[in-house]
Amino acid sequence: MKYRNLGPELEVSALGLGCSPLSGTPLGSYGKVPDETVVDIFDRAIELGVTMIDSAECYGPWLSEEQVGRAAKGRRDKLVIATKYGFTYAPDGSSVTGQDGSAANARKALEEGLDRLQMDYVDIYYLHRTDPNVPIEESVGAMADLVKEGKVRYLGLSEPNEDTLRRAHAIHPITAVQSEYSLWERNIENGILPVLRELDIGLVPFAPLGRGFLTGKIRSTENMDPTDLRKSGFDPRFTPGNFEKNLRMVDAVMEVAGEIGVSGAQIALAWLLHKGADIAPIPGMQKVVEVEDSYAAPDVELSAAQMEKLEAAAPVGGTAGNRYSQAQLEQVGR
Repeated sequence: MKYRNLGPELEVSALGLGCSPLSGTPLGSYGKVPDETVVDIFDRAIELGVTMIDSAECYGPWLSEEQVGRAAKGRRDKLVIATKYGFTYAPDGSSVTGQDGSAANARKALEEGLDRLQMDYVDIYYLHRTDPNVPIEESVGAMADLVKEGKVRYLGLSEPNEDTLRRAHAIHPITAVQSEYSLWERNIENGILPVLRELDIGLVPFAPLGRGFLTGKIRSTENMDPTDLRKSGFDPRFTPGNFEKNLRMVDAVMEVAGEIGVSGAQIALAWLLHKGADIAPIPGMQKVVEVEDSYAAPDVELSAAQMEKLEAAAPVGGTAGNRYSQAQLEQVGR
């Protein structure tokens, strides 16, 4: 595994582990992962040099933090553990009932999360989505207090817009920002990415494999379970009409993969890693074989011609369909 920095000083593995697919969310999942497989995935990822493990209160909810806590036991000092807050839930966790970026919830969510993680601190604490009813200064100010108390090392935001990021960074340095970024979602290149580089903030792309689409293993959605996020309308890029148009991107990925002799997943991740040393994607996997394949990506070298071929097939704004349903789009970029 290779390593890189988020912000001025936080070193992380070039690829982290995104934990959402291991626990699901109240919105749905990609199918249940057996408990023993979850353990094997964590163990193999860490064996391969992965240090950054990305969880959230929302994953499960609550389940993911418990999974990470068990996985980190006995090797906490080798890992960069991240979690996120910002939502409210039905008592049984079956649904998200709203957003809460308040100072009180920043503290409550972290303290409860630390109990589930069985840790004294987390390395990165993110606001999962900007709460439109709470000034970002309040949210980040409360998170900064947790840094002063030693319960958090670094702060992050997920899916902010440029103005929100600048206002947050003025209250306390933001080390990392999460946003969707991949070959089929490049819009941040004309948005938040230049601001991140201006302010020396690292980018942690989620869904770097296009929710599995860019691996080349999904050529149809017909056999997906109706509860699968990709089948439910959560991601309109998978809907009939859009899906078929987007296959041209996968065809380009697989063509380059064939030239080098690696998997489509490795090409998609290598493309992201070639976009800057300040980028550390967090792919999610549900099988150990996927772990072993994806984490070979930092060693894949792409030529200028191959980068050009990939980007010609997947230009900025060239994906058919929005990346979220309208309800989800209303929560991002604010």
